[in-house]
Amino acid sequence: MDIAIIGGGIGGLTTALALHTRGFRPRVYEATAELKPLGVGIVIHPYGTKELADLGLAEELADNSVEATDSMFFNRFGQQIYADKIGRRGGYSYLPHLVHRGTLQMMLYHAVAERLGPDAVMLGQACVGIEQDDAGATVFLKHGKTGAEIEPIRADVVIGADGVRSAVRAQLLPDLGHPHYSGITLWRGVTRAKPYHSGGAILHIGDKSGRLIVYPIVNNIDGSELALTNWVIELPGDPEVPEDWNRKGDPAKVEHAFDECRLDFLDVQALLHDAEAIYEYPMVDHEPLGRWSFGRVTLLGDAAHAMYPRGGNGSNQAIIDARILADSLARIGNPVAALKSYEDERREKANAVVIANRGEGPDVLMTIVDQRTNGERFDDIEKVLPAAEAERIISEYYRLAGMARPQNA
Repeated sequence: MDIAIIGGGIGGLTTALALHTRGFRPRVYEATAELKPLGVGIVIHPYGTKELADLGLAEELADNSVEATDSMFFNRFGQQIYADKIGRRGGYSYLPHLVHRGTLQMMLYHAVAERLGPDAVMLGQACVGIEQDDAGATVFLKHGKTGAEIEPIRADVVIGADGVRSAVRAQLLPDLGHPHYSGITLWRGVTRAKPYHSGGAILHIGDKSGRLIVYPIVNNIDGSELALTNWVIELPGDPEVPEDWNRKGDPAKVEHAFDECRLDFLDVQALLHDAEAIYEYPMVDHEPLGRWSFGRVTLLGDAAHAMYPRGGNGSNQAIIDARILADSLARIGNPVAALKSYEDERREKANAVVIANRGEGPDVLMTIVDQRTNGERFDDIEKVLPAAEAERIISEYYRLAGMARPQNA
């Protein structure tokens, strides 16, 4: 079976590896002429780690990431609201990892090239159209940089894994409309800083006026004792350029956003001030789709279920898509039926996570505390948000995202 994957991001490359383990030799078509380790940090949850381990990547992932140990929540003053032990400390069989997005993408890219051959990923080839007939699908391509036409290719199956601005989705669903904008701008950066707390803690800080997420993604950066520390700020506001992950932001707009926060183990103000680079991006998703598969063409990852980056589930959901799609194609001989089976198993679950992330995800704990204290300091968190209530909220979100904690399984 000839399988064409449009998009060489995390979802597309993981799909290529998953298909290869099941006897297929797909080819990936990526518009970018050269893959580079771009981006900042992402979280690979235990359920994502399991999938990568099944693809033989567990050791390499561990060597190129930081093991997550705690997920901690604070109000804007730095008062602790809740702390959850995750990974090894939480009893999980597979460990969560904090990793640079570009590092993970390049790891997957090199694995595809090694296992499927150097021509398995065709760079600089952008999909501009797809036509289907009873025997297969034709993918029309152009050079990603010059725009020159490239000879079309034929495939039995086409997988649109080309991200939030998917050209495949635009062709399949031309009347989809614009992305759903949250009214929030994301400011992302990385800073070289001393390791803090347990060395693998994810920090959630803030209230309704703004939020800050912090976690390390590389230890002993460049042989030093410093960790490359990833941070993301959510603030109300409209960015000038929509959906451009690599647009540089003005540090002056965010470096004083959390001046009230005082933590005894991390200088938040220095973290923001000393950032190597800051990027600005609108927090958008797309309305949950009523359909992913159209004959021999289907969608995967952000192309199928772009979601707000809350709870760190975007890449993980794409990794799950890859396994389910590969299983369906291996199990069902008819390509059209296989794509429909994949959609039936994944679409409603992924759409539920899209909606859940609009509702703040686990960061809702900070909103609850802010509302119950009228934005002021508290004396006793148990009188504001009892630990048992916080446990229920977090457990339900984890269950919905497909990563139920061991004690709730």
